[in-house]
Amino acid sequence: MNMQLNLTPQQIVNELDKYIIGQAEAKKNVAIALRNRWRRMNVPGDMKTEIMPNNILMIGATGVGKTEIARRLANIADAPFIKVEASKFTEVGYVGRDVEGMVRDLVAQSVSLVESRKKAEVKEKAEAIVEDIILNALIPPVKPNGLPKHTNATNQETPPQTEAELNERTRERFREKIRNGELEDRKIEISVQQPNTSGIGMIGGGMMDEASLINMQEMLGSIMPKQAKKRKVTIAEARRLLMEAESAKLIDMDEVKEEALSKAANSGIIFIDEIDKIASGGSKKSGADVSREGVQRDLLPIVEGSAVNTKFGVIKTDHVLFIAAGAFHVSKPSDLIPELQGRFPIRVELEKLTKDDFYRILKEPRTALTKQYAALFKAEEVELQFTDDALEAIAETAFEINEEVENIGARRLHTVMSRLLNDLLYDVPEEIGPNAKISITKEMVDEKLAGLVKNKDLNQFIL
Repeated sequence: MNMQLNLTPQQIVNELDKYIIGQAEAKKNVAIALRNRWRRMNVPGDMKTEIMPNNILMIGATGVGKTEIARRLANIADAPFIKVEASKFTEVGYVGRDVEGMVRDLVAQSVSLVESRKKAEVKEKAEAIVEDIILNALIPPVKPNGLPKHTNATNQETPPQTEAELNERTRERFREKIRNGELEDRKIEISVQQPNTSGIGMIGGGMMDEASLINMQEMLGSIMPKQAKKRKVTIAEARRLLMEAESAKLIDMDEVKEEALSKAANSGIIFIDEIDKIASGGSKKSGADVSREGVQRDLLPIVEGSAVNTKFGVIKTDHVLFIAAGAFHVSKPSDLIPELQGRFPIRVELEKLTKDDFYRILKEPRTALTKQYAALFKAEEVELQFTDDALEAIAETAFEINEEVENIGARRLHTVMSRLLNDLLYDVPEEIGPNAKISITKEMVDEKLAGLVKNKDLNQFIL
């Protein structure tokens, strides 16, 4: 989407509504949090640095839209976004990832975003350079003295002016062919720069931390000379390789890093999922609980605001927006250590999905599952349609299985739709040829899904 950050809260909610059904309270809170970032950037004076983001804790069962809300929010804001699972982090000394790793990932994502935008800005310029390189490989230009680069005694008799004109006319004809994509499969030889970094990964031997090792690799990679390697590739492949190389030459990476660090620090979003898995359950502290509390204490300075060293520079996490989420089936938010609870002042409880929600999820969002399946069939030139009562029957089945077995929210629809359409997907294109039309009716749904709810042994349908 790549929208601007200055959308109003109501506009943000309207955008989220296109992809996520229900959960009005959660959408409202994330919309306010996003708009507050724009408001903070427009606050004059020292107050700007004092205003901290209100981090959000989402509480709700799996499959109700927690992750999707955060991911779509990052798209709307065109902001760097990283999703991590709290259970992946463990206290230092235990096996697991260092909590600072998520901030480094955020900065890397931010660099990638800024670099892509800068490359898009110089795309036309890069395309012109690449076109010339490809053309030179196909038809080498004549030397200034009017003779071709590869010449012999016989063609020295040709008048230089005519030779140059002939060369230029031929080049222009081939330039047109390149632009029209007529020569995409033709092979040419190009020179590709490759950094000489073989074996650098061995340095450190487990005694360096992740950041130091990355910095060492970067430093050695920049010191070692880049090797030019000749490759014979198709023009289509040459264009891709050369575009990457020429675009990189046209942009200033120091400027990219500087902008990316600022973007990550001021508009970055880190989504910490499964935060309930690091909550200590109850008052008796077992070994596992001690480790979980250790992770919480490691997370605390990052969420509170600290300086983290990355290979692109130092980033302060004071104004990064943290959104945490968890089902909290076994533990409660109050089982988190008080200091961490205080860092997530906004609590949002997401509602369980109803039968009506399932129906709307199948019908309304831009990326609804029914539209995804229709697109898959369309790739085979088969038209797939659903009647309204069929959608109601699918929604009812999904809702009942969630009630009977285990509530996995909207993810249950994937299971039900797969069971419903797998036979049809198997029959295309042999049994069901191109230009066919398939209409899914309530009778078909009842027939295919009969016994799903009644049969208690639903292990194959529990994701």
